[in-house]
Amino acid sequence: MITEKVILKSLPKVLKTIDLPLGKKFQGKVRDIYFKDKKRILITTDRQSAFDVILGNIPFKGAVLNQLAAFWFKKTKHIVNNHLIEVPDPNVSVAKNCEPIQVEMVVRGYISGVTNTSIWGSYEKGERVIYGLKFPDGLKKNQKLEEPVITPTTHPLVGAKGHDERLTREQIIAKKLVSEKLYEQMEKASLDLFKFGTKLCLSKGLILVDTKYEFGLHNGKLTLIDEIHT
Repeated sequence: MITEKVILKSLPKVLKTIDLPLGKKFQGKVRDIYFKDKKRILITTDRQSAFDVILGNIPFKGAVLNQLAAFWFKKTKHIVNNHLIEVPDPNVSVAKNCEPIQVEMVVRGYISGVTNTSIWGSYEKGERVIYGLKFPDGLKKNQKLEEPVITPTTHPLVGAKGHDERLTREQIIAKKLVSEKLYEQMEKASLDLFKFGTKLCLSKGLILVDTKYEFGLHNGKLTLIDEIHT
């Protein structure tokens, strides 16, 4: 069992980064990634990131994050294909090398958040059409929405700099970031995943406030990538 004593003792041994003889390494905010034999090797470190800034390191965080994602990938594989092949180590996932789609599907069940891409931030300023969606007057912070909504954002490629920017469904299709048919598949998969996650969380006394899904294409098929419900 991981106790407070064990965590404190492990502070000098956190997994900040890793260097393996697998060629060029790509470093994200939390993961170190290698590409080999048409696969992605993702090492989830103990780095703690918030608002695109690395704040520090937390013992065992990477292992918990990696295994939590693996749990959800296995639980939801009947809804949509995902990239996970195996988890050979608590911190490591081996995945299919998919072509990432540069649109992040953020699903929200509550009106909350503090970032400039959150619904509440815009609603509080008086906006009622947000991400192309109409919201009624009188909503309160952290209130549950009648139905989950999708608030898509841009998503930079691995190693690219920049912040996520708000998008609407119409902008995504007009800019040809994805075809209308593919976007419809992403919409359905995202809402089905969120519905499944909400139900499972509720059975454990938890709520799924919001989350994001990233997709890619593998052999032309829509595939869930990165992480899920973490």
